[in-house]
Amino acid sequence: MRPVEWSELSEPIFDIENLEYRYPGGGVALRDVSFSIEPGERVAILGANGSGKSTLLHLLDGLYFAARGSVSAFGTRLTEETVDTPPFSHWFRRQVGFLFQNSDAQLFCARVDEELAFGPLQLRLPPAEVEQRVADVLRLLEIEHLRQRAPQQLSEGEKKKVALASVLTTGPRVLLLDEPSSGLDPRTQQWLMEFLDELHRSGVTLITASHDLSFVADTADRALVLSEDHRLVRDAPCGDVLGDTNLLLSVNLIHAHAHAHGPVTHTHAHRHDSGHEHGHPV
Repeated sequence: MRPVEWSELSEPIFDIENLEYRYPGGGVALRDVSFSIEPGERVAILGANGSGKSTLLHLLDGLYFAARGSVSAFGTRLTEETVDTPPFSHWFRRQVGFLFQNSDAQLFCARVDEELAFGPLQLRLPPAEVEQRVADVLRLLEIEHLRQRAPQQLSEGEKKKVALASVLTTGPRVLLLDEPSSGLDPRTQQWLMEFLDELHRSGVTLITASHDLSFVADTADRALVLSEDHRLVRDAPCGDVLGDTNLLLSVNLIHAHAHAHGPVTHTHAHRHDSGHEHGHPV
């Protein structure tokens, strides 16, 4: 099967139909989930911890596989066979990059430059091209000074940049991000938001799993909301979702506090992220 060229795409990047996924022990992680994602979108997958956000990203990346229903990428159904069989497997890995929540789980080489070279080398790119990609991405993320450092000795913000750089050296057109703002200081989080905006304007499709409502407000245009019983309960513009207090309360993305003022009790909504405000989720 000849992998389709990006310019030839006439179907969604991802098409998910009646997806169900169960953990090896039998517990349900996702049930009856259906949606599609078009090239160039910025999509947030929202849900409380344990709702299935990370699992859904793993399914989109061909790391997990549906128990029922289907996950298709670029018109090809993702199965263990298709994901492991060239030429589609190599093409798919070049198109789709995955930034894990825990940078330590993604970084395993002795030096930063080796980390950035690993992906392109696995895709069997010529050594000269690999070296050029490493140099370009180090410069793009302004981490050239970290080139010979050991990733395990870096700060959390530096690790996140190196992990992102290691994904970008394969040249993905689709980026899956799992809780990308987790553990970042405010300056690094602002840098990440601005960098993702630049990537999107260059044509990269962004799919972000998060429960950080402030972050997704600036990095997504569309929101897919997962409930705590692992169902897709809303697919709408991000602004509409973030403005729906009842929905956010129902899926445990914000919580309500009751405050007594004399004989009167008022209930206020609070976000789970660090920037909560009274009365409004965002």
